[in-house]
Amino acid sequence: MKRFSALLLSSMLLSTAAQAQDSFKVCWSIYAGWMPWAYGAESGIVKKWADKYDINIELVQFNDYIEGINQFTAGAYDGVMATNMDALAIPSAGGVDSTILLICDYSDGNDVIILKGKDKLEDIKGQKVNLVELSVSHYTLARGLESVGMSEKDVTVVNTSDADMIAAYATPDVTAMVTWNPMAAEILQQEGAYNVFDSTKLPGEIQDSLVVNTQTLKDNPAFAKAMTGIWYETMALMSGDDEAAKEAKTAMGVASGTDLEGYEAQLAATEMFYKPEDYIKFTEGNLGELTTFVTSFLFDHGLLGQAATSPGYIGIELADGTIVGDENNVLLRYTTEYAKMAAEGKL
Repeated sequence: MKRFSALLLSSMLLSTAAQAQDSFKVCWSIYAGWMPWAYGAESGIVKKWADKYDINIELVQFNDYIEGINQFTAGAYDGVMATNMDALAIPSAGGVDSTILLICDYSDGNDVIILKGKDKLEDIKGQKVNLVELSVSHYTLARGLESVGMSEKDVTVVNTSDADMIAAYATPDVTAMVTWNPMAAEILQQEGAYNVFDSTKLPGEIQDSLVVNTQTLKDNPAFAKAMTGIWYETMALMSGDDEAAKEAKTAMGVASGTDLEGYEAQLAATEMFYKPEDYIKFTEGNLGELTTFVTSFLFDHGLLGQAATSPGYIGIELADGTIVGDENNVLLRYTTEYAKMAAEGKL
């Protein structure tokens, strides 16, 4: 993963104004909670909702997760699948006002610290740890180390692309790794690989979301309605107990490099928001408190921008209008407006 200074500078220089449009591009990468988007595109659900609002929506897969977010930040895409942390660290810290249109899920075991030949987190001390630097994996490591009275000073971080994780783990020199599913699940099948800490211990902190440009959202409510409709129709399909649900999840599993059994194992480590009410309830909970863990990590690692003087440098507007952080520098927002439309059958 690149450090973001050059990207942030270039993104702040962009001045292309958003306006009403009829064609939209959204980028995504392989992850258990985002596979429904790929299925929606292949099954015709995306086209169905795009046609309803007389627009075109193209979902583009990126093998490099961070590069997709970089492209969104640079204005090449209208939306991106990203974690809350990365939405703050890249577009928001780069001056791009972004909105979390939907939280698709939160990680409930999908992000894992893996040791080779050791079965206790404390054994990580002194080791080199391969992970996508400054990503949620890095965050998981930091929070894990805190839980056993250690810090990042006790290990050496080795920046490794998510696309290279499985191959890297197979080499003798790699003895500690932090990654996410489906890579984590495949690695943990190997003899001597131990899950010593995972995101079940960080409930609600690592959110996997659909992030859109705020101005694009304001100018194009049809885009937001269509994306919301796509998500919840796909959720309704895959959460059933019939053959259609099985076929959908099988397709999602195959597309992510596994099978139905493997994909269901990944879903078991993912708190999916299958219904709009699930997402609405979550955002009305302790979301403000959860953001403080994330902003503290970002500030400590210099990821809120060079001008940041505190973890609250970037204001985060919650769905009820409450602002966490600087109310004069709001650059990340949550909304339940369109989820409420879905819940009320008004899309």
